[in-house]
Amino acid sequence: MKYRLKVEVSLKPSHSDPEGETAARLLRELGYKVEGVNVSKAYNILIEASSREEAFAKAEEMCRRLLANPTKDNYTIVVEEEK
Repeated sequence: MKYRLKVEVSLKPSHSDPEGETAARLLRELGYKVEGVNVSKAYNILIEASSREEAFAKAEEMCRRLLANPTKDNYTIVVEEEK
C-alpha cells in the first residue's frame, strides 16, 4: 500500500533562526504587525509500506538518519493513505 508522508522539520526554540528573523524584520518594514517568523522545511514523501504504523516508523527513521538533526531540530510527521 502507498502512503504519503508529510514531514515538517523546524528549529528548536533555543536555536537562532536568521532566515526567520530577516523575514520578520522585512515584513515589519512592509507594515505588517509580525511578532515573529519561524522557517521550517516540508518534505512530502510517497512510500510503500504494509501499514500506517510501518509508514510512520519509516518516516521516523528517515528523520533520525537524514532529514532532521536531533541536536537542533524538531519534526512532525503526518501519514496519509495514498488514493
